[in-house]
Amino acid sequence: MSERIVVVGAALWHGGRLLAARRSAPADLAGRWELPGGKVEPGEAEDAAVVRELREELGVDAEAEERVPGEWALRAPYVMRVWTARLRPGSAAPEPLEDHDRLRWLTPAQIWDVDWLDHDVPAVRDLLAHLDLAARGG
Repeated sequence: MSERIVVVGAALWHGGRLLAARRSAPADLAGRWELPGGKVEPGEAEDAAVVRELREELGVDAEAEERVPGEWALRAPYVMRVWTARLRPGSAAPEPLEDHDRLRWLTPAQIWDVDWLDHDVPAVRDLLAHLDLAARGG
């Protein structure tokens, strides 16, 4: 059995809004939306990968906060784990630098207004449930 490769997705929150990024590559994913992120490098901690990926993809200085419980299957051998994150004070505004052509800050009421990648849908749904529980202190 082959080793699983972890991909981190960053649930970047700012001002009560979640950042969604529209893919520009590869062609089969272009035009659909995702949580920004990418592969965890060998020997790299997941929270460090979140920070690195947000810097590379969006040009921001961010801090990983907590991992959302669960993981979601991507194409084998990849699995996605989602971390909440926030911009550090003084960070530049996010820009689509790598593999994305557009960014959108979504209020909770707008979360489903974008065409999320199929594998991001359950992760976003579980993220929202987790945040609701966290907001209630549970």
